[in-house]
Amino acid sequence: MNILERLEKGPVIGDGGFVFSLEKRGYVKAGPWTPEATVEHPEAVRQLHREFLRAGSDVMQTFTFYASEDKLQNRGNEASKKYGVRDINEAACKLAREVANEGNGLIAGGVCQTPTYLSGLGKIKVQEEFRKQTEVFKANNVDFMIAEYFEHVEEIEWAIEVLKEMNIPIAANMCINSDGDLHGLDAGECAVRMAKAGADIVGVNCHFDPFVSLKTIETMKSALDNAGLTPYLMCQPLGYLTPDAEKQGFIDLPEFPFSLEPRVCTRWEMQKFAREAWELGVRYIGG
Repeated sequence: MNILERLEKGPVIGDGGFVFSLEKRGYVKAGPWTPEATVEHPEAVRQLHREFLRAGSDVMQTFTFYASEDKLQNRGNEASKKYGVRDINEAACKLAREVANEGNGLIAGGVCQTPTYLSGLGKIKVQEEFRKQTEVFKANNVDFMIAEYFEHVEEIEWAIEVLKEMNIPIAANMCINSDGDLHGLDAGECAVRMAKAGADIVGVNCHFDPFVSLKTIETMKSALDNAGLTPYLMCQPLGYLTPDAEKQGFIDLPEFPFSLEPRVCTRWEMQKFAREAWELGVRYIGG
C-alpha cells in the first residue's frame, strides 16, 4: 500500500529528530545541521533508522534535512562541500531503503527551506535548488515526498509545484504556530494554500511542542473544512516543551540548542499528544 492507502486504513507513525539525535552522538554539527553523515558515517545513520523502525515507525524519511546545494555551500562543513547534494542525498536514499526493507516501511524523500529563498533570489532559482534534489529521489524511487521545515508558505508552494512533477504523494509541513508564517499569513490560510498547491497531506513539524502544534492543527483543520478541502493531517512536533516560545519557536529560546534537555517530553506526554492528535483527526503522527 502507498502512503495514502495506509492513511485511509489507520494511523501512520513517522520518524523524526535525526539532526538532534545525531548531533548528540557526535555526527552532526549544531548550527549548520547539515546531513553529511550519510557519506561520512553511514553506519550511524543506518543505526538510527533501525532504532526508529524497531520503535514502530512506518516511514523511513531520508536524512536529507538541509541538503539543498545552496545550504551545503552556505553552512555545511568541508565534507559537505566535498561531497555535494547528489552524493549526500543518494547515500541517504540507499540507507533509508536498506532499513525499510527490514520491515514494512515506506521511504519518504525530504526537502526543506532554502537560503536561496531567504536571499530573495526568486522562484526560478529556488525551484532549481529543489529540482537538484528531486532528481536523486526520482532515481531512487522513493514512495512519497515530504516538504518540511518551511517558515514561508510561498516557498513551500514553490516546493510543492516541483514535487508534483514526480507524480507521487506529497506531504507538506510548516514549522509555524497558529500565528502563521513569517510573512504574517494565518496558519489556516497556509494550510489551504498548501492543499490547493497539491499537497495530499498537510500539517506542521518542528519549532514547537506537541500541544502548541496541535493548536496549530486545529486552526488548519478549521480553515480546510471551511474551504471544502480534505487533505490528510500530519503532525511531527518537537520532543521539547515550548509553551513560552514565540513565533519562531525553540530556536529563540535561551536554551537552544545545548541546554534543552530539561524540556524533553516524557513518554506519558507523548502518549497524550498521540491520542489527542488522533482524536483531532490527525492520521500521520510522528515527532
